Amino acid sequence: MGGRGKRSFLNVDGVVDFFNNVMLEKKPYLLFLIPLILIFWALERWIFSLSNWVPLLLAVWATIQYGNYQHRIAIEDLNKKWKQVTLINSKITPLEHCEWLNKLLMEIWSDYMNPKLSFRFQSIVEKRLKHHKSRLIERVELLEFSLGSSPPGLGLHGTRWSTFGDQRVMHLGFDWDTSDLSIMLLAKVAKPFFGTAKIVINSLHIKGDLLLMPILGGKAVLYSFISTPEVRITVAFGSGGSQSLPATELPGVSSWLVKLLTDTLARTMVEPCRQCLSLPTVDLRKQAVGGIVYVTVLSATKLYRSSLRGSPSRKQTSSGVDGLQEHINDKDLQTFVEVELGELTRRTNVRPGSGPQWNSTFNMVLHDNTGIVRFHLYEHTPGSVTCNYLASCEIKMRYVTDDSTMFWAIGPDSSVIARHSEFCGKDVEMVLPFEGVNAGELAVKLVVKEWQFSDGSLSFNNLRVSSQPSLSGSSNFLLRTGRRISVTIVEGKDLITKDKSGKCNSYVKLQYGKVLQKTKTAHSFNPAWNQKFEFDETGDGEYLKIKCYTEEVFGDDSNGSARINLEGLAEGSPRDVWIPLENVNSGELRLQIEAVRIDDNEGSRGSAYHGNGLIELVLIEARDLVAADLRGTSDPYVRVQYGNLKRRTKVMYKTLNPKWHQTLEFPNNGSPLELHVKDHNALLPTSSIGDCVVEYQRLPPNEMADKWIPLQGVKRGEIHVQVTRKVPELEKRPSLDPEPSLTKAHQISIQMKQMMTKIQSLIEDSNPDGMSAPLSELESLQDMQEEYMVQLETEQMLLLNKIKELGQEILNSSPPLSRRSS
Repeated sequence: MGGRGKRSFLNVDGVVDFFNNVMLEKKPYLLFLIPLILIFWALERWIFSLSNWVPLLLAVWATIQYGNYQHRIAIEDLNKKWKQVTLINSKITPLEHCEWLNKLLMEIWSDYMNPKLSFRFQSIVEKRLKHHKSRLIERVELLEFSLGSSPPGLGLHGTRWSTFGDQRVMHLGFDWDTSDLSIMLLAKVAKPFFGTAKIVINSLHIKGDLLLMPILGGKAVLYSFISTPEVRITVAFGSGGSQSLPATELPGVSSWLVKLLTDTLARTMVEPCRQCLSLPTVDLRKQAVGGIVYVTVLSATKLYRSSLRGSPSRKQTSSGVDGLQEHINDKDLQTFVEVELGELTRRTNVRPGSGPQWNSTFNMVLHDNTGIVRFHLYEHTPGSVTCNYLASCEIKMRYVTDDSTMFWAIGPDSSVIARHSEFCGKDVEMVLPFEGVNAGELAVKLVVKEWQFSDGSLSFNNLRVSSQPSLSGSSNFLLRTGRRISVTIVEGKDLITKDKSGKCNSYVKLQYGKVLQKTKTAHSFNPAWNQKFEFDETGDGEYLKIKCYTEEVFGDDSNGSARINLEGLAEGSPRDVWIPLENVNSGELRLQIEAVRIDDNEGSRGSAYHGNGLIELVLIEARDLVAADLRGTSDPYVRVQYGNLKRRTKVMYKTLNPKWHQTLEFPNNGSPLELHVKDHNALLPTSSIGDCVVEYQRLPPNEMADKWIPLQGVKRGEIHVQVTRKVPELEKRPSLDPEPSLTKAHQISIQMKQMMTKIQSLIEDSNPDGMSAPLSELESLQDMQEEYMVQLETEQMLLLNKIKELGQEILNSSPPLSRRSS
């Protein structure tokens, strides 16, 4: 046992390597070694004994050989370490081939990389298409998006490392030439074209040189192109359904897509603009949809007029007395900083000197899991209405799936400044050089107060507050039915006004989807409204849009706007938040937002009664409409659109306060009930003077709602309607008499023929002025005919439904009858 224990410590591999080394080194001497052994044997046998000296000589020889072996191993290790040190410290390493990387990418692209990247880039592409449309396209929608099965080629000509200061950078080529994409767009073409067309991207080629920069000890990698890459796109065109264009190419669409992709890459991924790929050790699988961050502008240093952008003296060289005089004048420099995050801007106070101290903190709102905080430095000149732009810098931030936040910015000489906040509430300080100038640094501090997630949970102060579990799975964001969004406009503070008298008569407009609401007017710079509004929740990622106004004599002035992402609202967890107003320098609104589920006894959405009732709409009147004619009046009428059905009222001439008192009925199928107020023109196209949406889905059955609805798209105007969701019983409805029905249809047909004859005679007499009234009457007759046809279809539908119910009752009662007969 003891021998076995000792032998277990013996390194067999080391012994084998040692003897192999001895045999390799001593191989030329093996021929002399054998005779030498024979001589020693002869001496031992016939002359004198060497038994006591041979083991000692063998031990000395083995020791020398083993020392040489260890020495050679030490030299090889030192050479390897020296090569590594040389590789790390060298400015540029030689090219290294990476065929293995492309082979690995090809293996994992179809099943892993393609779905993941397609999902990530789809939302980015949708946003870019929404905000950057071609002139020939009125609206564009992304139908399908997949990057295909062909991965890009990385480092086909080799990769190399370089060093910029303390930052290691990998250079590799990027070449993506693929023709198996699956990207399809549906475009609604603008005038002078009409209809829709499908745009199919057949092939895509992007070629450029990439830079990869590991930061924060390998927790993330920054990547960017050295210069704007080469982009080529091939598109095809097809039909888009009814009223579609033929399969011909729209002029300029291909170049528009190339320009859109090139500009996007140039603004986001070309040096010094860098994107960040986080490599968290833990993935909590949380999707952040927004957040709140506090930005503090601390101070600036080394602000000299001769070095800052926008200063006239920067273009002039100065030395000696002139340079000293400029540094003396820098003490009179008065500057402020404007902080920008999306559409939200705030500015500090003005401070003097080349090293101003501001210490100003601002409440900023993020609408995504990423954001760019920009800082713009301006010079304030006393007595001047304009400010001189000097320089700017920016910080990018991103939510990481381990519930942390990453910040990065451009450092001196295009280096990288990166910080990591492990949890919400931890502040991060950064000193940023101003971009494009020779001097100047800005010290700022950022604190992420909370992150908001798509499942309704929040993360703040190192704690994660979960919402109530969803009834439909992992997300509390339900589709269109079952919930309302309750929004209370509580109060505001620090609102601005342009009124010279110093008064502030503020009100707020809220828009969610096509529904518009308005608060009362409050007469204060810190108004209190305490008004509650409710909206039907939609499932298409709609923002709640808020606009604040001040009432003026000659038109209302904007006090700022904001938008709120309502995704992830949890039931029973109301949110009380202060929302900063965008496009202004000050002002915040306090809102209380809650998602409320509607019980069945409150009346379900119209889907419960689809095909089993009517929507009765009474268009009573409108007031304070905008003037569409040069004479200061309008000829208003209302065009009602309900799904595919369209109706219209009669025209009220030369009035801004029309009264129609007209009743329309529609079969209830749950479609939006849209009202479009138009100004009637006999020969010219009609012009819009406002539109709105009538909410009826939540109304209790057979109860009338009386509403004044503000018109959208115009500065003023309201319409008065009464809407009822009728759910009648068939036996309580009078039967449709066929004889009066045929008589009424025959009368309408005769009247339409008479109007056509009258219009034809007016055309022959060249009297276009007299055509207005006959045309309006003809349109009214046509609407009456359509209403009558809808009534017949409704009665038929109700009758068929009742027949089905009676048939089902007979089938359910048939087994007991059969048993009784037996």
